[in-house]
Amino acid sequence: MRPWIAALAFCTPLPAIAACDVVPDPVISLSFDSRYAADDPSRSEIDIEAETAAKEALADLDDFITYLTTRTDAAVGAGDRDAANCVMAALATWARADALSDLGSQTAQLTIGSRLAALALVAAQVAPAAPVGDTSVVSAWLGRRMDSQMTFWETASDGAASGNLRAWAALAGAATSLLTQDPVTLGWAGWSLGYVACTASQDGSLPQEMQRKQLALHYQVHAVTPMVVAAALLEQQGVPVMNRCGRALDRIVDFTLKDLAAGGVASAAYAGAPQTLDAGVEGLKDFQLAWAESWLSLRANPELEALVAPRRPLRYSKLGGNQTRLWNAR
Repeated sequence: MRPWIAALAFCTPLPAIAACDVVPDPVISLSFDSRYAADDPSRSEIDIEAETAAKEALADLDDFITYLTTRTDAAVGAGDRDAANCVMAALATWARADALSDLGSQTAQLTIGSRLAALALVAAQVAPAAPVGDTSVVSAWLGRRMDSQMTFWETASDGAASGNLRAWAALAGAATSLLTQDPVTLGWAGWSLGYVACTASQDGSLPQEMQRKQLALHYQVHAVTPMVVAAALLEQQGVPVMNRCGRALDRIVDFTLKDLAAGGVASAAYAGAPQTLDAGVEGLKDFQLAWAESWLSLRANPELEALVAPRRPLRYSKLGGNQTRLWNAR
């Protein structure tokens, strides 16, 4: 498996893809409530008004992440140092404003991990081309955000502590460690990934996600995504995770792929409801399979390779963009 960040190279500047854009205003504060009905312990019944409010609260941040990943894919794909510098400069603007430093609700704390993961993965891609000053500012900022996340998760009493949201926080830690080289963050990411993976049943189903009624398989897939990418990044940084808890990650991925192929029969049996992903892999959007590229860097899987080959390149903004390029898929 090739070193992820070391393989990202920039040539002598080509003609810039674009001049640096005006950076969107940094988002300092986030506060919104859960999108699920308050009286539904399974967290499978959407409260439409709460969902709309959550999307509106996250819109500027998510738009910024899409902006960054689109430009990062173009810059790194072309080896364009100038365009990469613009990406890091945009991140540095948010870093100097101490963006995302005021998370005013538990839901915001629970869900920020996937966004921090995206920001760190973008920064790691453009860091080889960027000025040291901007990179240092961004690294320090993301380090502070991860310090807050680690404190939150180690004191949280919410039932999500062993589910997909913790897995996304683990990915954020593994990605941030690429920049900060902080052993505490790296170790916490490995421990958190193991904490989630080791909950897996013998068949590879994740008990917390199997409680989500018709969304059980959906959330199994949503958990697999950060778990697999975090595992690949951790292994590359010298933190072995693949053999933990009887090779739990292998079982988790195996269950996910088999149940997708079977139309969610196993998940439905656990959850007591037909699954929204009953159309199998064909019903998935490409971004829902983007994790496959990092998994294929860890494990040979001809069946999975055949499934994703026609869909390449696979992109997901929360994973930093083009996964096919990042993981050097063949």
